[in-house]
Amino acid sequence: MAGSHLDSQFRRMAESVTEKVAELLRAPVSVMSDSGGTVATSAPDMPRMVAGQLSGEGPHAYLRVPFKVGEYAGEVVVGAPEEEEAVSPRVAQALVEMVINEMAVVDRLPNQHEVKNKLIFDLLHGRIQDEEQILTQARFLGMDLTPPRAVVLIDASDYLFSARSGDGAQGESSRMQRQAQFIISSVVSFFHLSSETICAYIGEGTVAVLKATNTKNLSPWAGGNRTAEEVNGSWANLEALKRAATALLARLRNDTHSSISIAIGRYHPGLRGLAQSYRDARAALMLGRRLRGANRIHCLDDMGVAAFVGLSDDRTKNELAQYLLGPLDHEPELLHTLSTFFAANCSPSATASDLAIHRNTLSYRLDKIRALTGLDPRRFDDAVQIRLALLIRSLHSEAG
Repeated sequence: MAGSHLDSQFRRMAESVTEKVAELLRAPVSVMSDSGGTVATSAPDMPRMVAGQLSGEGPHAYLRVPFKVGEYAGEVVVGAPEEEEAVSPRVAQALVEMVINEMAVVDRLPNQHEVKNKLIFDLLHGRIQDEEQILTQARFLGMDLTPPRAVVLIDASDYLFSARSGDGAQGESSRMQRQAQFIISSVVSFFHLSSETICAYIGEGTVAVLKATNTKNLSPWAGGNRTAEEVNGSWANLEALKRAATALLARLRNDTHSSISIAIGRYHPGLRGLAQSYRDARAALMLGRRLRGANRIHCLDDMGVAAFVGLSDDRTKNELAQYLLGPLDHEPELLHTLSTFFAANCSPSATASDLAIHRNTLSYRLDKIRALTGLDPRRFDDAVQIRLALLIRSLHSEAG
């Protein structure tokens, strides 16, 4: 059994080393065992050509670097690069050795699954000392943190905590791990991800997903009303992400037959932006569960007045106000109409009189505000939200 485990460990590391070296050097790579067998390769024809070299028939341009895991030994064989500019053999060997050492470090960690979960937990809580080190660790865990990403939180507490195994604390923990993994597998399948590396169970019945928010990754759910110019950068593609989350919610409810809630944080640039996105999603989840209940998509811009009242972060409040009022930035007439409307205690007749326009013209303007912002000034809750957004934005402008 131990030998079988070591053999699988050797193969796993060989595959990882082959993939990474081939990517870095842009050259064909194979890992050969000490008995001459092929353990992993990036080029199907390469093992035959290497065998030909050993018999004196093939080319002699292969770089060979020793590779050993426990009692299993072999070598990494690197062929000629695909591009004209070749890396010197000494540099190439140093790079291969570095990859082998890095993979060995990652492989010796207690549990790569736990390490990945901890890395995501640290990112969400802003525990970043050295960004380059985080990127390196993420890369060797198979995580690509280069695309812009926003945090999506899946509250699956009803599914994870409702059933009890009756097998004691250890059995209960194993059951929850299996069910959390089931949620993650459903997410991976839904988004057609290559792996589960951007998903993690972070406790309290919650699964976090670091969802790519660039146009390419959200194209199946594109088609919002707002143009890029109308949307603040940190809220870009939010409508598409909401549509994706709505479809994901239906999938998870069907898979688990349980109540599920999903909260979305907006995108913030950089690795440290993930912590801010997490705070957005966590606040939306907390407010959404209390005010709107389960089986819903929660996002701060849908929380209405509660988002302004329930948030303590002034910066987030101002950014939310900017997002809500952004579509009116190039509509000074509509902004003036709103100011007059609120000054007249939302009286249409008084507002039309103050603006010296017909009531039908006022109605047209208010309809246009609703179409652009999704908020109707004639509805009390929407009016309060618009009024607060105007006030917060004005105060922030004066402070600036």
